[in-house]
Amino acid sequence: MSAWKETSEGVFTRRFEPVNITVTAVLGGEGVLVADTRCSVQEGRELRAELAALTPLPVRWVVNTHTHFDHMWGNAAFDRPEQEPPAEFWGHRNMPDFDPEDPGFLELRDMILREGGPEWREKMDTLVVRKPDHLVTASHALDLGGRIIELMHLGRGHTDNDLVLWLPDADVLIGGDLVEQSGPVAYGTDSFPLDWPATLAALAALTTEHTTYVPGHGDPSDRGFLKETEEFVTAVAEQIRTLHADGVPAEQALDRGSWPIEDSSHFAKAVARGYAQLSGELP
Repeated sequence: MSAWKETSEGVFTRRFEPVNITVTAVLGGEGVLVADTRCSVQEGRELRAELAALTPLPVRWVVNTHTHFDHMWGNAAFDRPEQEPPAEFWGHRNMPDFDPEDPGFLELRDMILREGGPEWREKMDTLVVRKPDHLVTASHALDLGGRIIELMHLGRGHTDNDLVLWLPDADVLIGGDLVEQSGPVAYGTDSFPLDWPATLAALAALTTEHTTYVPGHGDPSDRGFLKETEEFVTAVAEQIRTLHADGVPAEQALDRGSWPIEDSSHFAKAVARGYAQLSGELP
């Protein structure tokens, strides 16, 4: 667990284990906005204590950059009965409902318990998923008290519910997992690899040459980092389109493709999702 770093005036970032998630706290005149809340209610409580040590301002807004567990399962620590008054919870309208009996959740739960160690048993047994009820479709401006932060959906990429947070006064963009600094871009079973380049191009058009980009995992970075990320996702999308157009079967694509990193297995889900979209199986 690292210490808070003031990325810009009144904008603090901190990296937390497990999964090396980057949490951002934005201080306004009327309270604190927190972008992402870690992996469990217990971790959310730890985060709330760390925020209380950072500032006496109350946490009034929680924004989830997307629906993945490591970014939103700590939400309940900022809701009743844990916090009074509770925070407002914001996310994108496409965020799916949480069903504890859903096969996808049960598979994720089993994976976490298998790979995460014994401390995860209590975290999963006491899990409360607090989904945002303030939902953004395209954009919404939040007034934190003399400071405006813009919540924006610029397109699909890591998921179909990616929200970015733009602070014009600080020239800071909180990008969630559309941008990751601690490792290569992550493609999951709900990613949209063919749409990702256009989304990052829209993000670049929104920001400036001097913007600081806060990733979902890793340290804040500069315009060069954003350009490298855009080049990475563009290369992947172009390779998927070429392989599909050439009639290469999906099961052969990893071996026959030319990928940005040597470990071609990293792109297995990107190929599956890209082929599905090109075949019309995805909207």
